[in-house]
Amino acid sequence: MARKLTKKTNKVQKVIKKVKLSRSSSVAKDKKETSISLPTSKYVEAVGRRKVATARVRIYEDAKAEFIVNGMAAGQYFSTILNAPTLYNKPLTIVDLLGTLTISAKVKGSGLSSQLDAVVHGLSRALVKKDPELRGLLKEAGLLTRDDRMKETRKIGMGGKARRKRQSPKR
Repeated sequence: MARKLTKKTNKVQKVIKKVKLSRSSSVAKDKKETSISLPTSKYVEAVGRRKVATARVRIYEDAKAEFIVNGMAAGQYFSTILNAPTLYNKPLTIVDLLGTLTISAKVKGSGLSSQLDAVVHGLSRALVKKDPELRGLLKEAGLLTRDDRMKETRKIGMGGKARRKRQSPKR
């Protein structure tokens, strides 16, 4: 709370700033409400990356057949991405294990699309750790290769953009 003087009457007024709730806080509340309990059995863990996103993927030996991302169902977490279920289930369909494994992933960094690619990469690596014979199928599909494309860094003196040219003088 701050106080300020008005110019004409020299009266003191109280200024109260209104606090806006951001979208992220409302999303966080939704995530807490729909949290799913994870199994406590043995698991195989692998890390997948894309851009700045990092996904820690665990494959449990239970037969619940759930796919959990950051405490939510994967379909709910990636609901804004078109054809997301086909993308994150691709490694499982290739090796014919769709609907037989419980998978949990903790993802952070970057945007949702990159997080989805990181989950797919981590899931593929975890499947290879679980059964090394699956490596040939996943390698052929290109799911074990890390996509190393990153955002181009901005250069000093270029006007704030990475590829913008310097402004030439008019005279």
